[in-house]
Amino acid sequence: MNRETLLARLLPDLPDGRILEVHIGMHWTAVLAEVDGVIRCGLSATMDKESHRFTNEPAISRADHLTELPARQLAEHVYSPHAAEISIGMAAINALLPPRPDLWVDLHSKEVLARLGAGKTVVMVGHFPYVPELRPRVGCLLVLELNPKDEQDLPAEAAPQVIPQADVLAVTAMTLLNRTFDELIALRRPGTPMVIVGPSTPLSPLLFEAGAVVLSGAVVENPAAVLRGLKEGATFHQLRQMGVRLVSMTADATLLDESR
Repeated sequence: MNRETLLARLLPDLPDGRILEVHIGMHWTAVLAEVDGVIRCGLSATMDKESHRFTNEPAISRADHLTELPARQLAEHVYSPHAAEISIGMAAINALLPPRPDLWVDLHSKEVLARLGAGKTVVMVGHFPYVPELRPRVGCLLVLELNPKDEQDLPAEAAPQVIPQADVLAVTAMTLLNRTFDELIALRRPGTPMVIVGPSTPLSPLLFEAGAVVLSGAVVENPAAVLRGLKEGATFHQLRQMGVRLVSMTADATLLDESR
């Protein structure tokens, strides 16, 4: 299942609701929605922070009117040609997705990858802060990064040579935002388990049909504190301390069994 098919199936099944607030922070975008009387908050990485700075072209075409839109219509911004609007759409999707606590476990993606990657080659698309801690816990860790963070990171253009080496593939949810998801997962060997990682990850079982075996994302448990921090430029590490819970979900609980 490619990205467009995934979204085409995901969006119509979302519950509708009322958009209360939209916040675009330095690092993270958040949408606060009310669904069936319950307040929910969804996060997405903020994209395209610079390209409109010195132009008259609007980054957000309906700025100042977003909360007037039906919630599902706001989620459709994920199809927008404008990067900042894609972030809004993904945050709206994450706000509207029905919670699945029956499938969530309190497990950091670092632990997921350490368990799945023990003695194996793990290819990670996107450099996460825990890379130095993860490296000695797996057989071999290869990191592809558009903007390399250390001397061991490999350039993104090396993906066709690197991804087929993976015994386990970890893909940042940013690939769903920047629309590189399809081309990257097409490079993996058939049957290679894939983990989708990051706070932008839609925690929906539909992603298992797209080839993921584990989704490692985030649930906002204290929207007021998180929104306050986001508006003041908080990093994700700071947002976690303000009320974001890291969870992983899978259709196969044995994958996350600590004893395996």
